[in-house]
Amino acid sequence: MAQMTMIEAIREAHDVAMEADERVVVFGEDVGFFGGVFRCTAGLQEKYGKSRCFDAPINESGIVGTAIGMAAFGLKPVIEIQFADYVYPAYDQIVSEAARLRHRSNGDFTCPIVIRMPTGGGIFGGQTHSQSPEAIFTHVSGLKVVIPSNPRDAKGLLLAAIEDPDPVIFLEPKRLYNGPFDGHHNKPIESWKKHPQGEVPEGKQIVPLGKAHIQKEGSDVTVLAYGTMVYVAEAAAAETGVDAEVIDLRTLMPLDLDTIVDSVKKTGRCVVVHEATRTSGFGAELMSLVQEACFYHLEAPMVRVTGWDTPYPHAQEWEYFPGPVRVGEALRKVMED
Repeated sequence: MAQMTMIEAIREAHDVAMEADERVVVFGEDVGFFGGVFRCTAGLQEKYGKSRCFDAPINESGIVGTAIGMAAFGLKPVIEIQFADYVYPAYDQIVSEAARLRHRSNGDFTCPIVIRMPTGGGIFGGQTHSQSPEAIFTHVSGLKVVIPSNPRDAKGLLLAAIEDPDPVIFLEPKRLYNGPFDGHHNKPIESWKKHPQGEVPEGKQIVPLGKAHIQKEGSDVTVLAYGTMVYVAEAAAAETGVDAEVIDLRTLMPLDLDTIVDSVKKTGRCVVVHEATRTSGFGAELMSLVQEACFYHLEAPMVRVTGWDTPYPHAQEWEYFPGPVRVGEALRKVMED
């Protein structure tokens, strides 16, 4: 297995899929000649030609609408929205067309598109390059929502998403793109220098959608996290000495509720961590599901650790993110109750 960054793993997933199936096409803003703003598609146009990897105008609604038409015709488009913050003009196409196509056609058509988007903060991108919009997609029936936390999962989940017959929102945490993440300090290690983060299997190795991963086993409290927050949760557990079981959800929809419930029934406590704003964030849904399934096993009230309920605060970016101090306080709180 090769050592890779998440960027390299995502690029390899594209390559494996495009080589295996000529129906897979890649397009979006700057993904062709330039190789994407983060270089996730670098070299694909040169290898597969301009008909299978090409640039699109700055028109997110047009990009998604074109992909839906391609999918209905029998292709498998993988499109990149340059930043998750840019997806809102395309939201109607995603919700009203892509998510509903299978059902409104009574199964005559499917919509096998993957919408890739860099998500979250940490690159000093300000309010329009740093948002975490996962919750608005998990609310939409017909969509699948994926957020990997490491290169191996990024490749395997992306390959699974490309093969899926339904639309998949594939969110890529920017702070994890170029290498290991220092959860203790809540900042990347030399953020723009590439450091391989983990081993990635060669070829077509799929990670199934809808299956969480127990990142760290423990017996005191279950911590539910995804993306960058997986490493923050691990760091908080190490710093506090709380024997936390950290679960990397990997796929938000479909959600692996069985793994979550088994863990909470074992530990009796639950902390939920995400970078997005608190109110109506995905953490609220997680807590509701745990409450419904594990009420008689809970030994303390559940706690959320999230971003603030405010427009993205560029000047206070690092205070906005849940860090090991805030997560550690939550761990201590549920252990004391």
